[in-house]
Amino acid sequence: MTVVYTRPEVVVFDCDGVLVDAVSSWRTLHDAFGTDNGLNLNRFIRGEISDVEFMRSDIQMWKAVQNPIHQDEIFRAYAGVQLMPGARAVVQRLQDEGIFVAIVSAGVDVFVSSIASMLKVDDWIANGFVFDDDGYLTDEGVCRLHATGKGEIIEKLLTMNGFDASGCVSVGDSEMDLSMHVPGSRFIGFNPSRPSSFEAFERAEVPIIREKNLTEILPFLGLE
Repeated sequence: MTVVYTRPEVVVFDCDGVLVDAVSSWRTLHDAFGTDNGLNLNRFIRGEISDVEFMRSDIQMWKAVQNPIHQDEIFRAYAGVQLMPGARAVVQRLQDEGIFVAIVSAGVDVFVSSIASMLKVDDWIANGFVFDDDGYLTDEGVCRLHATGKGEIIEKLLTMNGFDASGCVSVGDSEMDLSMHVPGSRFIGFNPSRPSSFEAFERAEVPIIREKNLTEILPFLGLE
């Protein structure tokens, strides 16, 4: 039986690994400073440490390599990150169709904000940093949303803009992004970031895009 997908009113994207061709905007900074927080990442995914604790551990690692760190150095670390193939075309197509486009990301705000501005999305939210008056990185991160609690943010976004969940499609690349799948909405698993992500998408019985090209989501949005 052929499934007919209806055109949504709102599409919510994760940023890292979906709109941009980088698994994590936090990982990008680790690459820049030559650090690796894989151990705490696994602890975070298992729910053993909080978002705030995870962010704090990242910052501590970077500062052990270089202290102080100016915000300009943070910006420079993202200079080579590219948009995901098809991202610009897909967002433009959605906007041409009058579809509300948002980004809900647990990534770094200074990076996500640049992507949001580049793509001219309607709304965005991300976690991030605190800088002192001289522009230097402090020891604490800013947790505006929990990586496994994106659904709360999406429900607020829908309410604020008068959308029903039935008209919402979210797109994410990890098992934590399944929290975007609020009751009544739809979810697309895009280019799963880990084997565990692919397995989680299969268990959730959501469509899975395996190609690293965002235009592959269009048929699932009724926009072939």
